[in-house]
Amino acid sequence: MGGSFNPIHYGHLLLADEVLEQLRLDRVLFVPAGLPPHKPAAALAPAEDRYTMVKLATADHPRFAVSDLELRRPGPSYTVDTLETLAATGDELFLLVGSETFLDVLSWRAPRRIAELARLVVVPRAGSAFDPEGAAAQKVLRAIGVSRFARADGGGIADGVLIVHATSLALSASDLRRRAREGRSLAYRLPPAVVQYIGSRRLYGSAAT
Repeated sequence: MGGSFNPIHYGHLLLADEVLEQLRLDRVLFVPAGLPPHKPAAALAPAEDRYTMVKLATADHPRFAVSDLELRRPGPSYTVDTLETLAATGDELFLLVGSETFLDVLSWRAPRRIAELARLVVVPRAGSAFDPEGAAAQKVLRAIGVSRFARADGGGIADGVLIVHATSLALSASDLRRRAREGRSLAYRLPPAVVQYIGSRRLYGSAAT
């Protein structure tokens, strides 16, 4: 599960836990982006701070892990490069993305290679108009060389891009950054250790706690 995690919040964590359970995965590996190619660097907290917040947020979950792979690699953090490295371990890989991200995946580097290296898992956002049979979604399928969408069920995981419906909390990182900047409460939106870290490091223009 990649992302800028700027900052990580309960929406990310709950989604990861539900996908892990539904797909019966061994673990979820969080991979904070060092330099996301699609986001302006000025809006990002330092990569080391974002990595530390993910470590703090996931510390109590026995099947969550965090990788600093994209922080150690220079240049933009391309998902295909990360998957190439992880594939060398021999593990079966699943890549968790939101439905909006899936529809934008053709703007990524080597999208067809991404689909070869990992099973794509699409999680529709609550209230989104994502239509697997629609023209936009079908265009992406054709471009990445996958024949269909599929759903996981109790009997196993079918071939295709997987659609998993998981709880989608109405949280956004941009709103949380604005709250921090305005000195408003972050309680019940982020793990307490992350709230404390944001304050102690004065991230997003927040005051020290």
